Amino acid sequence: MISTYRRLKRRREAGEIDDGFTLIELLIVIVVLGILAAVVVFSLGGITSKSAVAACQADGSTLSTASAAYNALNGVNPTNNAAIVGTEIQAWPNNVPHYAYGIVSGVLYIDTTVTGMAAWNTTPTTTGAVIYTGPSQCSAVI
Repeated sequence: MISTYRRLKRRREAGEIDDGFTLIELLIVIVVLGILAAVVVFSLGGITSKSAVAACQADGSTLSTASAAYNALNGVNPTNNAAIVGTEIQAWPNNVPHYAYGIVSGVLYIDTTVTGMAAWNTTPTTTGAVIYTGPSQCSAVI
């Protein structure tokens, strides 16, 4: 190994070895990195929709459990969103670009239509919403 180092040192001192990279080498590296970045971006394209569906399913089971806990403690179903916040859950889970949950007259609803969710910012309505029956309803989330 020492002899290899000495040989390279002699070649460098003699000017046989140029320091640095050529422009062509740098361009090739940049093109290869660009191709790799494009492959990664295209392979991760569907992950956001899958994560929205998983979040919808998790939020639905959280709200179902919280509603059942509220019913067990108070003997009645919660009448609005604020009824179970603070005692059974910390905050009301919604992901408004994709889905929204709400309690209307003691019934848990899910809305996966963007037009119906506009009114859910203040008070949930049944416009565009359906009664939540289980995680299978989250397959409509976009």
